[in-house]
Amino acid sequence: MQRTLSIIKPDGVGRGLIGEVVRRLEKNGLKIIAMKMIHMTRRQAEGFYAVHKERPFFKSLIDFMTSGPVVVMVLEGEDVIARYRKLMGATDYRKAEEGTIRKEFATDIEKNVVHGSDGPDTAAFEIGYFFNSFEIAG
Repeated sequence: MQRTLSIIKPDGVGRGLIGEVVRRLEKNGLKIIAMKMIHMTRRQAEGFYAVHKERPFFKSLIDFMTSGPVVVMVLEGEDVIARYRKLMGATDYRKAEEGTIRKEFATDIEKNVVHGSDGPDTAAFEIGYFFNSFEIAG
């Protein structure tokens, strides 16, 4: 069994898409073993996205991710990282496959509704960033 982190971003929460995202996760056999809603502080967002600190979009990303509440989840399942990334669709929603979350709901490359870990090492860091072992029911 593999685990990954999922975030429903401020645009998804603000547009009332939490239920739709959760429905798609469950419909596709991705088990949610932890979930909570938080409103990230600037410091929390900067720590989470530290890998992008030197990128030109960093300030905009931090401003966006702190603009409203997010839902963070731990997903578990066989090959869950790849399966969730396929369900999310390409970061650029214009290039995402039909039927993916981003193709159907994103409004621009930053406001693309969801985030998912890109590999096992990233998933371990990201899950640990938001959850302690007592909060994960799996």
